[in-house]
Amino acid sequence: MKAWGRLITAMVTPFDDHMEVDYTKAVKLAQKLVSEGTTALVVAGTTGESPTLLDEEKIMLFKTLKEKVEVPIIAGVGTNSTAATIENCKKALRCGVDGLLVVVPYYNKPNQESLYAHFEAVAKAVEAPLMLYNVPGRTGTNMLPETLGKLSKIENIVALKEASGNIAQLSEMIQKTDDEFLIFTGDDVLTLPSLSVGAYGVVSVAAQVVGKEMKAMIEAYLNGAIGEAAEMHLRLLNIFHNLFITTNPIPVKAALNMIGMKVGDPRLPLTAAQPSVKAEIQRTLRELNLV
Repeated sequence: MKAWGRLITAMVTPFDDHMEVDYTKAVKLAQKLVSEGTTALVVAGTTGESPTLLDEEKIMLFKTLKEKVEVPIIAGVGTNSTAATIENCKKALRCGVDGLLVVVPYYNKPNQESLYAHFEAVAKAVEAPLMLYNVPGRTGTNMLPETLGKLSKIENIVALKEASGNIAQLSEMIQKTDDEFLIFTGDDVLTLPSLSVGAYGVVSVAAQVVGKEMKAMIEAYLNGAIGEAAEMHLRLLNIFHNLFITTNPIPVKAALNMIGMKVGDPRLPLTAAQPSVKAEIQRTLRELNLV
């Protein structure tokens, strides 16, 4: 789905001091991201703390952001229940979202045949573009390239967020899918390496902090300025790493708070960044002249 662009941001969900969703700040953050180069937003994904958002909160986020921002909204809808995922898809589509992010089912550890059956059932139940999401570090299951190759033949399965951290696997996934099927890395640090082997773009956490820089890096690579893109990649390497020094989205929320975009702390069971984590993030932000 090329209309989603190459720099998709997986947006955090802002909370107020009472740990309620702050929809006004969500709009403000989304508009900031778009102004800095974000081409589409993933809302209520992992970074958006989907496990701790109520269904009605997700619906309000989808509706509010769809009304207030001009880029496509991709709704995080996946669960470890096929029936619940389909129901989530239908609810999100009634909000007017532009696409659906469907994660590999977690905890119940489906095998490859089960993965195919799950995603096929979801795709057949809705008329909307689906981005699959492979993140074995969180789900406990890795979708293999052969499985993705078969799933990519289903008409409305149009893209993948590949967050295994394995560039060899990402390369094989590109090899086993047609050119029309778009593969995005879900690992900021692999943005440039992934582009070099044929990925279309990135679903980014770091773009919330260094969106302008990531946009420039991607554009430099696409324009053939490979050396310049590599220099940008190396300059951003520390922020890419340090936004994941503890569980996402703890570090990125701390970073956003530090640069003046107040998004609050994560909801339990995640806690606010510890002083040592904050100190490392602040040091990295200073390196980039962001604080």
